[in-house]
Amino acid sequence: MPRAVWLLVIGMLVSVTGNSFLWPLNAIYIHDYLGKSLFIAGLVLMLNSAASVIGNLVGGIFFDKIGGYKSILLGILISILSLVGMTFWHGWPHYVIFLTILGLGGGIIFPSMFAMAGSVWKEGGRRAFNAVYVAQNAGVAIGSALGGVVANFSFDYIFLANLSMYVVFLLIALFSYKNMAEGQLGQSNVLQERRTIRDKSKFYALAIICVAYFLGWICYVQWQATISSYTQELNMSLNQYSLLWTVNGAIIVLGQPVLQKVLRKFGSQNLKGQMLVGFSIFMVSYGVAGFADGFRGFLAAMTILSVGEMLVWPVVPTVANQLAPKGREGFYQGIVNSTATAGRMVGPVLGGMLVDLWGMSVLFIILIFLLLVSFVLSYFYDRPIKKNSSMAA
Repeated sequence: MPRAVWLLVIGMLVSVTGNSFLWPLNAIYIHDYLGKSLFIAGLVLMLNSAASVIGNLVGGIFFDKIGGYKSILLGILISILSLVGMTFWHGWPHYVIFLTILGLGGGIIFPSMFAMAGSVWKEGGRRAFNAVYVAQNAGVAIGSALGGVVANFSFDYIFLANLSMYVVFLLIALFSYKNMAEGQLGQSNVLQERRTIRDKSKFYALAIICVAYFLGWICYVQWQATISSYTQELNMSLNQYSLLWTVNGAIIVLGQPVLQKVLRKFGSQNLKGQMLVGFSIFMVSYGVAGFADGFRGFLAAMTILSVGEMLVWPVVPTVANQLAPKGREGFYQGIVNSTATAGRMVGPVLGGMLVDLWGMSVLFIILIFLLLVSFVLSYFYDRPIKKNSSMAA
């Protein structure tokens, strides 16, 4: 793996470790510490995600216009500003304001990180995006493990820990990413040109796969929203809940050698097949979670979920990079990231509403149905490209 990709991986690891001190505990903090309902907690998380959607689109456009280095720095500075405020003022409604600003800053960062990974290691294909994805999950494992422990002492330390990690990320970006961007100056002239998307079939294919991605994230985010609160009702401790995310990250990181062997055997270029298998595993995971009544059941469901996401989540940015016209890579990654963020935005509110109306059992049935829709869309996503090719022939 090229040195530039390693630097991006390290930066992603540090930033996500910082975020993971906080995000798995957001719903619990709002509900249990600030005394708000699950519905209000969902609305707060929705605001955070809405800001991230805007940040994703802005970050993708900025990557194409001013390059990844400046875009990432802008996102980091906005994030640090919000975390400074949150460290000192994290009551109601200050927490909502700073969490929303944090969503904007983080949203700007991630499309540029993925787009830069694709740019500096073009021949890497899926491996470039998978490396960044693995770094994300390593950060989740480390941050979640430490976050539960820190929260048991005081939530005040959670905000300070998140801020500290972003300061480290700023230093990494300042001293490492500028040279990386300068190495792409030959491409930057192309990126600054206004281009139209001539091959609409590829954009339609991206739209279809993004709908599947959106529904997948609506389901996935329930682990941070409704399922997190549900585990508390079943008398699971914060440490046990945080441990679920530690296991999630550990499986994804440590399972990479096994995954690569499997992909080499069955064809690492079969991206559609990976998504179909991944969404099928997701459905099994939520079936198991629906019957869980304690830590062991949720641990089994999380383990299965982790295997599924190893196949699905890195593939979608890879597909987007393959579909993107030259000079639109950042924009396409922005769309993909904003789609995931939109799922994280809608998911908590939708899940909270469904639980309030019909309970957790109905929620799990609906989640499995949504994943089935994602499976079908993933199967047909490349139909517009095939249709366009046959017409051209």
